Amino acid sequence: NNMKKYKLTKEIKVVFGTTLYRIKALKNFGNVKKGDLGGWIESENNLSQSGEAWVCDEAQVCDEARVYDEAQVCDEARVYDEARVSGKAQVCGKARVSGKAQVSGKAWVYDEVWVCDEAQVYDEAWVYGKAWVSGEAWVYGKAWVSGKARVSGKARVSGEAWVYDEARVYGEAQVSGEAWVYGKAWVSGKVQVSGKARVSGEAWVYDEARVYGKAWVYDEARVYGKARVYGKAWVSGDAWVCDEAQVYGKAQVYDEARVYGKARVYDEAQVCGKARVYDEAQVCGKAQVYGDAISTKTVIDIIGLKFNISICDNIVQVGCKQFFIKDIKNIKYADVKLDCTLSEFNYLKKIIKTILKIK
Repeated sequence: NNMKKYKLTKEIKVVFGTTLYRIKALKNFGNVKKGDLGGWIESENNLSQSGEAWVCDEAQVCDEARVYDEAQVCDEARVYDEARVSGKAQVCGKARVSGKAQVSGKAWVYDEVWVCDEAQVYDEAWVYGKAWVSGEAWVYGKAWVSGKARVSGKARVSGEAWVYDEARVYGEAQVSGEAWVYGKAWVSGKVQVSGKARVSGEAWVYDEARVYGKAWVYDEARVYGKARVYGKAWVSGDAWVCDEAQVYGKAQVYDEARVYGKARVYDEAQVCGKARVYDEAQVCGKAQVYGDAISTKTVIDIIGLKFNISICDNIVQVGCKQFFIKDIKNIKYADVKLDCTLSEFNYLKKIIKTILKIK
């Protein structure tokens, strides 16, 4: 007994058919004093007799689970099955660690968290609230997972990333850097969300898509396929960006817009309404594609006139007004209600017709 740091007392409790014993310190170690009563374990196999590891309060460790090194299991936490808690890790509150899960390093797992299956939480990661980490997922670095978030499958949350609220990260998805995934957002597949990117609301990012830089995907937007959203770009509303499309710079895609194929939307361009941009189209500068516009090729921007002009496949935009290309030939000054003189209007019309080769 002189070599041991604790002993099993005669105080017992039966939990789910398993007999647990209150432990008592036999010497001073760490913050524990000789004679201190600890928590509950099934046998000495559950808590190392070396190091400063301890089970305290009403915490329970049983089955083939082990707590060792300087790890602490406190409050009403439970560690069971074949789980491992090691390093300087803390498992507190009403947290559960089960299956073959591992909590190590300087990680903290507390509140009503459940870490199960073969999941790992390590380094200086924090998991709290009612979050779950399951499957073969890893949470590490200085990452935080909280609220009712779920991280599962082979997902990885690392760096200083945050996953919280009711967000889901699963499959082989990776959330890293200072990225945040929150609200009811779902991130799955082989997605990478990194940098200072944000995915929130009820947005879905899946397949092999990437969201990075300071990009933001929110509301009910979808980004999937091999799409890329980066820089300071925003994708929101019910918009979709998919296939090999890219949205970057300070571009915005929103409402019910669709950007797909190998299309590019960048600079300060906006695609909105029910507009479609696809194939190898490029929308850039300060161009706007909106309404029911369709763009399958590079949008033509004409600047330096009284009104900026943008031309895509079936739409001409003059300032904030849009016209179908088929109507340009017969359009009249009285119909357009632009803030310009008749001569200015005729000049604009002449330029558009020249570019479009309309006689």
